Amino acid sequence: MSVLNRRRLLSFSLLAAAFAGVTGLVLAQEERNDWARRDSWQRPAEVMDKLGIQAGSVVADVGAGTGYFTFHLASRVGPRGKVYAEDIEDRDLKKIRDRAADRGVAHIETILGTTRDPRLPADSLDAVLVVNAYHEMRDYDPMLQAIFQSLKPGGRLAILDQRADPGEPREKSHSKHRISEDLVKEDALRNGFRFASREPGFKDADGDAWFFLLFEKPPR
Repeated sequence: MSVLNRRRLLSFSLLAAAFAGVTGLVLAQEERNDWARRDSWQRPAEVMDKLGIQAGSVVADVGAGTGYFTFHLASRVGPRGKVYAEDIEDRDLKKIRDRAADRGVAHIETILGTTRDPRLPADSLDAVLVVNAYHEMRDYDPMLQAIFQSLKPGGRLAILDQRADPGEPREKSHSKHRISEDLVKEDALRNGFRFASREPGFKDADGDAWFFLLFEKPPR
């Protein structure tokens, strides 16, 4: 390769790196803006209060995505606590790991789960949160059984999702990104959970309604 071509290649590489850096900053800012908007309608502090999450709690964010609730949970439980961020997409988990490293948050652990098993540690969690992910689950019974096993006796499960129309069949849940809360309740009760409460739901920025259901693993 000639000196001229090497210089051209170096210039192109530098421009590409600069473009990627700017694009990354723009995407990061967009995500921060989106998270700020979610704070206004999804009331994360209230959700964590209802789950009884406090300093030192051990919790899991199942279907964590890029970590909106993961970082709220980490802030609440503090360094004496633990947050397991689970998802089936490692590219999303990498964003969580990178953000945790940038912020110096050492008490978040990412877990690459499967569609049937979140691979959470058994009998060790105070609470599990599933937000906008339950409607995606096809293997909901194995998932709920695994979550049940991960909770301590008395541990709580919160499921927040977009509300489907009454009577809408489960077969439409995946494509419409919503599910009937009656189906979620039936699933949880069938897999050993006790119904705790139906909390006030949410209305997102697009006007879609969300439900908020709380379940409990019965004490021994």
